[in-house]
Amino acid sequence: MELSLRQIRYFTAAARCGQISRAAREVNISQSAITAAIKQLEDIVGCALFRRHANGVKLTHNGTIFLQHANRILATVDEAVRAPLNSQSNLAGRLRLAMTYTVAGYFLPAYLERFSRAYPNIQLQPLEATRSEIEVGLVARAYDIAVLLTSNIADQERLAYETLIRSQRRLWVSTSHELLDRDEIHLSDLLREPYIMLTVDEAANSAQRYWNRAGSRPNTFTRTSSVEAVRSMVASGMGITILSDMVYRPWSLEGLRVEAVSLASVVPTMDVGLAWAVNADLSDPARAFADFLRTTLANERQGNS
Repeated sequence: MELSLRQIRYFTAAARCGQISRAAREVNISQSAITAAIKQLEDIVGCALFRRHANGVKLTHNGTIFLQHANRILATVDEAVRAPLNSQSNLAGRLRLAMTYTVAGYFLPAYLERFSRAYPNIQLQPLEATRSEIEVGLVARAYDIAVLLTSNIADQERLAYETLIRSQRRLWVSTSHELLDRDEIHLSDLLREPYIMLTVDEAANSAQRYWNRAGSRPNTFTRTSSVEAVRSMVASGMGITILSDMVYRPWSLEGLRVEAVSLASVVPTMDVGLAWAVNADLSDPARAFADFLRTTLANERQGNS
């Protein structure tokens, strides 16, 4: 049996949605077609990709690894479709691209590699900085354009920005946590739980804002700037946290699993996008990068629907 793009698209839809029924609605086919495609994939790779449970499906360890390959396959196919246009580009110049920590670590690398292949004559200079440093640098023209958390931008008078993706925030718990048995989880249900607060990229400030709106405050057990430290502590049962899907990985460095659960309470998304100085005359490389990222993300969303 040969692997097909259809099977891969159906698999990624199920992985993203966590439910076969929801994935079927998103790609506008029957549930049986999704189920059959996943079964065929599991036969081809020789292992289970999903673990079935009462509320849907979750990726197994092998499924998580396969998802990474599947996303790269779909991205490569998308790039191949657009390659005849991009390969003809002789655009040259320097691109000073600023990025915050979370963006640099969990979002941009794959897109930077693809952009560099599409535009080999553009000298790409990725520069990591804090949000406040980036805002000052954009206004001073030290950076051409930036990718950062648009939900945190402060200088909205001198900076223009465009949100490209919205990453849902979910509750992270260990696999044995009693909260997994609940049908609905609200912020008020978490007040007595030891909370592990991530501080990098102003994550603590963002968390405090939505906790304040709920009229509550988390029972902070510890604070850390390391996402991997948060993941390890949650997986080992030391506490809980709320973080975005962008930084979610199901396995800690110790090989323990972290479960991500949707909350019934309203928690804002983590928004990521482009930013530039309002009065800046964007360079051709900066415009090319912005167009590349917009188009690539739009195509990915279309491929997942």
